[in-house]
Amino acid sequence: MTLCLFDLDDTLLPIDSDHAWGEFLIRLGWVDEAAFRAGNDAFYAQYKTGQLDIHAYIDFATAPLRIRDAATLADAHARFMREVIAPQLKPAALDLVRSHLDRGDLVGLVTATNDFITAPIAAAFGIAHLIAVRLERAPGGTITGAIAGTPSYREGKVVRVEEWLRSLGRSWQDFDAITVYSDSINDLPLLERAHHPVATNPTPALEALARERHWRILRLFD
Repeated sequence: MTLCLFDLDDTLLPIDSDHAWGEFLIRLGWVDEAAFRAGNDAFYAQYKTGQLDIHAYIDFATAPLRIRDAATLADAHARFMREVIAPQLKPAALDLVRSHLDRGDLVGLVTATNDFITAPIAAAFGIAHLIAVRLERAPGGTITGAIAGTPSYREGKVVRVEEWLRSLGRSWQDFDAITVYSDSINDLPLLERAHHPVATNPTPALEALARERHWRILRLFD
């Protein structure tokens, strides 16, 4: 039995869907352009250096969503998928995911981007199991601005995958092979759980580590 875990942003997508959603909110006119872009860019820079305060980021990023109804949000996300995400669904990434699914691997998408943004993206890749940052919902489904449970970021990805496996009645030890694909040094805790870690479109920091440890390096978008 094989477990295959994919990061999303800059791994299966050649963009960061979280940051792109922020830019999309600017296009929609839902936020003040200068102020929101400055905040969005600052949090993205924190993420790239492994220093993101993810709770502060989620509070910031969901503020425009918390004042809109579910139908408006659904319509906006459908447009986001058409205009932003669909052009970034590259054949090499789609084929890679499909190859693991066709082999019968248990496949999960494990991302630090929130579940509102990523659930339709996981579906577009044909991945049924999504481990994402869970947005806390108030009664009635309203987004509160907080995170429910452990955020799937850095070491939290390992925690959330373990919770998911337990929900399936499984554990790490049940798998003859575990493959993890990621671009980011932020995912080192998860990569170190793999029998086959794959540095995928890696950042310079992850590429250097991968070469030192003789990990496979995969470039999907060259």
